[in-house]
Amino acid sequence: MAAIDVINTAGEKVSQAELTDDIFNVPIKTSVLHQVVTAQLAARRAGTAKVKRRSEVRGSTRKLYRQKGTGRARRGDIRSPLLRGGGVIFGPYPRSYAQRLPKKVKKLALKMALSNKLRENELMVLDEFQLERIKTKDFVAIMETLNAQNALIVISDKNDKLELSSRNVPGVKVLRTEGLNVYDIIKFNKLVLLESSIKGIEGRLLS
Repeated sequence: MAAIDVINTAGEKVSQAELTDDIFNVPIKTSVLHQVVTAQLAARRAGTAKVKRRSEVRGSTRKLYRQKGTGRARRGDIRSPLLRGGGVIFGPYPRSYAQRLPKKVKKLALKMALSNKLRENELMVLDEFQLERIKTKDFVAIMETLNAQNALIVISDKNDKLELSSRNVPGVKVLRTEGLNVYDIIKFNKLVLLESSIKGIEGRLLS
């Protein structure tokens, strides 16, 4: 097990925490991380782009003129895709972009992302993050003290003061352990774990 210093919001060391090797010391494969991040971003796509097809365009179904004898090309109704105002042939239609991945692959990628943060010395453990009031200025001051202006903060339970104080700060995101994901871990420079959240992460990834 790796040992890491636990600090307070003033940046002072208060104790040490042990991180299990099964989560924080896993060999990193970029191909697995890429696969999971790609699937995660694909699932966020709305897929709501839509055109009107021939059957959905308003217009008469009457044949415009007789089939033969006019010398002109054959023509059906006015909703034909070949005519102005007609339906669209191969336009976009509502669909899901989600990709299915095995749960084992998702868990493995999450372990790899956490291991990489520890290996790159971008992982920080706080004993607690208590604010006296909902105040963005107080939150920003603590983040500057910790030198973590671009950070993902992981908490174990609901914390209204912290979550509301941080929501308008650019470059900072607060997540609960159940929402921890590979994309957000990689996106932010620093990963700040509250000491109480470590057990939640272990319970989620070792089960």
